[in-house]
Amino acid sequence: MMISTVAVVGSGYMGGGIAQVLALAGRSVVLADASAELAHSNRERLIREADDYGRRGIFPVDAADLVAERVSASTSIEEAVADVDLVEEAVPEILELKHETLRRISGSCRADTIIGSNTSTISIGTLAQAVEDPTRFLGVHFSNPATFIPGVEVIPHAETDPSAVERIVELLGECGKVGVPIADVTGFVLNRLQYALFSEAARLVDEGVATPEAVDLIARTTFGFRLPFFGPFAIADIAGLDVYEFCYRSLHEAYPDRFTSPGILNERVERGEKGVKSGRGFLATPPDRAPELAAYRDEAYAALSALLRELGRAPVDY
Repeated sequence: MMISTVAVVGSGYMGGGIAQVLALAGRSVVLADASAELAHSNRERLIREADDYGRRGIFPVDAADLVAERVSASTSIEEAVADVDLVEEAVPEILELKHETLRRISGSCRADTIIGSNTSTISIGTLAQAVEDPTRFLGVHFSNPATFIPGVEVIPHAETDPSAVERIVELLGECGKVGVPIADVTGFVLNRLQYALFSEAARLVDEGVATPEAVDLIARTTFGFRLPFFGPFAIADIAGLDVYEFCYRSLHEAYPDRFTSPGILNERVERGEKGVKSGRGFLATPPDRAPELAAYRDEAYAALSALLRELGRAPVDY
């Protein structure tokens, strides 16, 4: 069954962006917030933003009209969620506030309404304790800014009905997003990766190895440059898992408390699965298709370089 009506509870920057995404994908969206006045003012802000984005060519030219037509503001949470197919909770990351909000949502919506949370770190199983019939509850974690970042973490907990996951992934695809189902652990995937990177970046600055500006410049012009096209496992496969294992040994000798070669890496190297050059690593790339992969890589990197030259430097010099 198609999800056609959505309530977004929490109409600030993240919730508002989610509402815009859904509205531009043809869904009717109702906003709710701490007060009717706040929901109304945020709706007006979303229309102004959509108009600005349309004028700049990064939204459809009629985006403001579409948002104005499809997004409404409710007087209360209970009114907003009473008759919708999906509710997306996007209130601040305070457990007590989320529990209170989810109790109000699940106590007022239809029995068949799917309830999602945009939490970025709190366990979905923990949040589910406040939901009536938790089988319809899951995490639907957009990234900032929700309007433009394509990936969305879809996080079922132990009791989530699998059909709810399927319907959310389908909806996200229809909105131009990429829904990625993952397991329910604190921090999920995005923030565990993001904060692990930041921790090491902070250590480098603290140790005097580089300035924050230098770390950012290295990150975005080297390995970060690859990430729009290849994730960490694909990058490792292309480089060679035996190369990664050797580098881990060097890092372990210098920083034994911070770097140890992962067991799943060592096991593959021992089996001769060294990545693209052997036809199998973490991913499977037939050796006869390696030239095709290399050609795509080179063309992708050249295209990104051209785009960056076209856009120019960021207004704040990093």
